[in-house]
Amino acid sequence: MNKESELTSPIDLCLPNGRLNPTAVGWSRQPLHRCNLNGRWPRKKRWNYWAMTTESHLFSATISHLDYAGLVFIYYADFATGQFSEVTRLLPLGRGCQLADVVVADATYSGSGLRVAMRQTKGGVNLAVEVADFEGRTLTAQFTITTPPQHETLNVVVPWNERTFQFTSKQNCLPSEGIVTIGDQHTVFSGTQSFACLDFGRGIWPRHCRWNWGSASGRQNGRLLGLNLGGQWTDNTGSTENGVCLDGRLHKYSTELTWQYDKQDFMRPWRITDPNGQLDLTFTPFLERVAASNVWLVRSEVHQMFGRYSGHVTTTEGEVVPLLDLVGWAEDHVALW
Repeated sequence: MNKESELTSPIDLCLPNGRLNPTAVGWSRQPLHRCNLNGRWPRKKRWNYWAMTTESHLFSATISHLDYAGLVFIYYADFATGQFSEVTRLLPLGRGCQLADVVVADATYSGSGLRVAMRQTKGGVNLAVEVADFEGRTLTAQFTITTPPQHETLNVVVPWNERTFQFTSKQNCLPSEGIVTIGDQHTVFSGTQSFACLDFGRGIWPRHCRWNWGSASGRQNGRLLGLNLGGQWTDNTGSTENGVCLDGRLHKYSTELTWQYDKQDFMRPWRITDPNGQLDLTFTPFLERVAASNVWLVRSEVHQMFGRYSGHVTTTEGEVVPLLDLVGWAEDHVALW
């Protein structure tokens, strides 16, 4: 089994020359890295992605900056009806995207007919979104996201080499309350199964990459359980983004997971396993999001599947935790960017 280093003190991701700081490689239970990226145009990639879920709905907002372009995208899903709506704005040179070097900081975009604000508060984040034309209707969204005291998150540096690398902070099981209004349709996100997930990314990427990402948050048998599962992009780097958050405590997996799914039919069940038997999950999709881009230097295709996880996970202390029908997502993403 690989043994990744656990970091406990603040650290710069990069050396003064822009290359990877070797002592920054590792993982932490709280975000400690300052992502002081510089140079390497157009390989720098930065994003803040939020997704809020309940048993019946999902809402997501992203601000991303790819050096030569920005992408802001908003989407909404109603699991019961299968309604899915999405709007993406492409921004030359990322104009208007404000993204910080650290996780605990504001992120904003404001342009004609679209505003996204992710603002830090004493207890978490307030997310506000306004879209003048969301598939023909107006959209407004307001969320209050809470970071519980001492709540642990998954923060890891993935090193392809000293010139290409990524810092990611994956945070799930964050209680969320909010409302999304699309035209005259109102959707309330609240209750004991209403959670937010953050994907914060900063790094220097190769031109071509493919990855899997799986995530889920929810209460199971009185326990609070979150999953973060990765694949392909971290292979052979010595780092993984695999972990389970149980009742606010992170259990980090350093082994690469095995992902099995049908690329000709993504709606068929997926199987995600750990070779040591610590994790054995079946993910059963009920809704598919397909997003494809082919503009300027960006070519990408993502199949993001929304569904339910069942199976078991094992903590680092050896406790076997069963789970049944935990709402989340799993995706296959190919990017040439």
